[in-house]
Amino acid sequence: MKELVEKIQAEYEAFAVNAAAQVEKGNKAAGTRARKAALELSKLMKEFRKASVEAAK
Repeated sequence: MKELVEKIQAEYEAFAVNAAAQVEKGNKAAGTRARKAALELSKLMKEFRKASVEAAK
């Protein structure tokens, strides 16, 4: 589960950097990367939820 949390943190950092570039500089390519990172984050969060529920049993 620690590995999963590290993946989530890395993906969030990528999202934050690209989202900021889109908002502050109007960088369209960064917007695309941010959306891709957000999609991957949602997948990782679902995976985390499953692992967390299993660990709590």
